[in-house]
Parts: sequence; structure tokens; C-alpha cells
Amino acid sequence: MNFLYLKRARVLISILFFISTLIIFLNINEWLTSKSASVITYLQFVPSLVKFLSVVGFSTFGFVFIIAVTFVWGRVYCSSICPLGTLQDIVSYLSRKISRKKNHFLLKPYSIIRYSILCLTIIFLISGSLFLLNLLDPFSNFGRIISNLVRPIVFYIRNFISGILESVNLFFLTPADLKNIDLISVAIGLTVLIVVVAFSYKKGRLFCNTICPVGTLLGIFSRFSIYKIAIDESTCKSCNLCERECKAGCIDKKNKVIDFSRCISCYNCFNACHSDGIVYVNTVKTNTLGQQTDNDDRRRVFIKSLLVYFASLSGLSIAQIKIIPKKESTVPVYKKFPVSPPGSQSISQFTSSCTACHLCISACPTQVLQPSFLEFGFLGMMQPRMDYYTSFCNYDCVICSEVCPTGAIKNILPEAKKLSQLGKAVFVKDNCIVYTEETTCGACSEHCPTKAVDMLEPHKNLKAPKLNNDICIGCGACEYACPTKPYKAIYVEGNPVHLVAKKP
Repeated sequence: MNFLYLKRARVLISILFFISTLIIFLNINEWLTSKSASVITYLQFVPSLVKFLSVVGFSTFGFVFIIAVTFVWGRVYCSSICPLGTLQDIVSYLSRKISRKKNHFLLKPYSIIRYSILCLTIIFLISGSLFLLNLLDPFSNFGRIISNLVRPIVFYIRNFISGILESVNLFFLTPADLKNIDLISVAIGLTVLIVVVAFSYKKGRLFCNTICPVGTLLGIFSRFSIYKIAIDESTCKSCNLCERECKAGCIDKKNKVIDFSRCISCYNCFNACHSDGIVYVNTVKTNTLGQQTDNDDRRRVFIKSLLVYFASLSGLSIAQIKIIPKKESTVPVYKKFPVSPPGSQSISQFTSSCTACHLCISACPTQVLQPSFLEFGFLGMMQPRMDYYTSFCNYDCVICSEVCPTGAIKNILPEAKKLSQLGKAVFVKDNCIVYTEETTCGACSEHCPTKAVDMLEPHKNLKAPKLNNDICIGCGACEYACPTKPYKAIYVEGNPVHLVAKKP
């Protein structure tokens, strides 16, 4: 039987998933919608699994489909759906074109390393921490690379071209607004990219078979796959072409054995073999009756145990601030709690479900969502936070809740969001220029959508801000608009648990 079409199909599917995922993370013209995000991220293993652990529903069963496919055909997810896997394939392909090294060879299984990482990840997950999952999830790592490294570069190039076009009176390409670049996030994303590129440049898919917990887990499942790639000793000519093309390094030419726990179902070996020595076998039919019964029983017990386990488990626009204080503010601002995104319900719920993929950061139209460093603690590193020094949250915007693939930010209606209190405003009188410079301001009140900040407090012949936190929703418009530096005269203290504000 001719299996050459399998590689072509795999390449086509992987390119489609790679490009579509790349597009939603770049989000150049804010074309990202909740529907497109949910469709593209539905089959991403870790976001789907994490969402399943917090919200059970059809929209969370993408990972179950991946497991089912793995039990039938092996690690198709790794070869065709995972965007980080496709990125590695691109690097590996280019490395073979650039360097003199043209062949792959059998690699050590590194079983102790990969199973230790998987066990530690599961232990962290069971204990309620997503730290290792955030750090190692291939989808989230791909998202951080695109959001923090590629996206700013694309925006700068776009703005450069836009400037050239404007100089000749062509205005069809508008400049992109990139408010902030977090250097720590850039450094982490760059480190991951260097590691992934180095692994794939030298050893193909070694990263997937040593460090990635998803690859290791699916590798365990693939041991029980119904259809497996095998070497037909009767037709094999021992030419070693299949081993040279195996990007996973899992073909043992000497013993004519394929380690299917490391095979990523790339199907390169089919195209390499000219003697029909590589075949796709049905392990159920090829076994003897007794072996078939034993294997079927083991497979049924494994799947049943797995199933039992899973069953148990923008209206506001802020103009450029023109008020320039004459002197710097002097009272430091210390925030006890960061502000988690609208729809996250609480900091604990958010940090226990967020994989830090940064899709919400790419989708946010005001760019108020920024990667955290230690604001959520060491284990919450890189998870998004509301950065009101950089921007503010639009009064009726809920796009982050619509695109979140894990359920860390749950769907929230615009009307409910307008009463969701993410935090409360705090006024620092000794930093306010109405008091320190005796000059009029009112930037905070002017931009507050609920008028929780109003210029009602008399101060000599001026009016100073007065807070009504009953109607404050913690959107950060006041903090962003406040002109004092380096410390704001008004800031938002995050609510550990989101509250409901009164109607303005």
C-alpha cells in the first residue's frame, strides 16, 4: 500500500495550524475574534486540559480528542497540530539545507529525564500549581515567543513602512500602537527560542522527547496505539535511509525496531524507503489471538482508568495627557495585590488555570494586559496582569474573556463586566498636583467611566479628587491618566476576589 500521501497530508495540516496560530498571536489589525480563537485553540492539549479541570463542557474536550487520536495513530498532535513542533521542523529543515549535515541518527531515549520532568509537572499540577506547565507547555511557549519577540518586530517594521508611505502621501497603512515591551518577558521568550532552535538545529525533535511533558505523556499513550509504523524485515534492505530521515531519532537500524513512544508520526520514513520496508500495521490484527486478547485487555484497562481519572477531576478613549507636573511626586506607591483580568473572578482562580500563553495579551486592544514578573509570586511568573501604568481597560471590552483557551478568564458579558470590581482606587493626596503645586488637573475624574472619581473636594480655589469606591470597577483609567511621576497620585489596588460594584 502506498503511504506517501501521509507525509503530504501531515505537512499541509501542520502548516495550516502553524499559520492560523501565528495569525491569532500577532493580531496585527485586531482581527482576532472569540470564535476564531476558540476554533484554533480547541485542539491545543494543555489549554484544553486546564480548561476541563475548571469548566467541564464540550468546549473543553479537545484534549480528549487528541488522546483518542493518539490511541489510534500515535502522536499526530506533535507532528501536525502543535505550533512549537512545526517551528522545530522548520528549523530542522533549514539546518539540513544550510549545514553539511544531512542525516538524522538514532538518539538515546533519555527516559529518566523525560519521565522525571513529566512526574514533576503532574505533581505540581495535583498540588494546585501550574508553574512547570506554564514553563514547559509547547503552545504557551510558542505564544510567548510570538507575542513578546515576533509581534514587536512586526509592529516596528509596519510603522517604518507606514512612515515611508506617509511621506509620499499614502495613508492606507496605519501605524501600530505598541505601548510597552517588557524586557523580562523578552528575555524569557528569547531564552526559550534559543533552546528550542538549538535542540532542533542539532537533533531534530529532541526537545519534544526530553523536555516537553506533553510529548512524553502522549508518548506513553502511543505505546497502546492501534496503528503503528513498523519495519518489515522481509522487504527491508538495511539501507538506513529511514533512520537518516527520522527527525525523532527513534529508528534502530541495527535491530529493526521503532520506539513508538518517541515517534511523532511525521511519516518521513515512508518517503525515504524505496523498498516498502516501512509499513503501517494494525497491531490488533497482526497479533495472534491470545496476544490480541491480552493487548486488548491492557488497552481497555488503560483507557478505562484514564477516563475515570478525567471524570473525577471599546467605549473609552483617553487623549494624550497635556498636564506636565513641575516636580516629581515623592510618596512611593506599594500595591498589596495585582489586578487580574476581568472575568478571572479571583487571583487564586486565575493563577491556578492560566498557562501564560499570552493570547489575551495579543488580543487586548488597549494593551493593558502585560506579562507579570513576580506580582503573582514566583509560581505565577509570566501570567498576564493589568498594567495601568501602560494603559487602561476599556469600559465595555471583554475580548480577553472570549479568547482565553484555558478558562482562566471566564466568559463575561459586557453589562456584567461594567459592574465587575477588579480593584479599588486609592488616592495619595501628597502626590496630587492640586495639593502639591496648587494647580488645576482633574485628569482622573475626566476619564473615569463611572465617575467613581469626581472633582468635588474643595481645596482653596481649586477642586480636588474625591473617591466613591462603591461604584469603582478598577478599570485603571484614573491611574493611567494621572500625570504625576514617578509615583501616581491615584492608583488601583487589586481585589483578591472580584466584587460587584454598585451601578453608577
